[in-house]
Amino acid sequence: MDNTARAKELRRHATESERVLWSRLRARRAGGFKFRRQHPMGNFIADFACLSERLIIEVDGPGHSKRGGEDAARDSWFQAQGFRVLRFSDEEVLRATALVLERILRCCEMPEGKTSPAP
Repeated sequence: MDNTARAKELRRHATESERVLWSRLRARRAGGFKFRRQHPMGNFIADFACLSERLIIEVDGPGHSKRGGEDAARDSWFQAQGFRVLRFSDEEVLRATALVLERILRCCEMPEGKTSPAP
């Protein structure tokens, strides 16, 4: 299965935390910034991407704790392409949605070349 087909499949089977975050990011609801979900990039699929602000958002479920090396490689690749990466756990998104959105917006509003805001 190619990345485009895989991305469509991931969109159809989104986790609860991905659905919650997408409901806040879609249709420029977050500060007027355009986000894409399950966006293919190279050999990877970003959970959420704001291309204009060069920002990738990853939502990590329980299985990610065992994939530390893979996630680090993904992050390194995205960063090598000029993107900043924010990672949130499922729990953070579900229990502190407003704080997650605040951090995303702060990152979007930062000038390019600056590092990501502290958690």
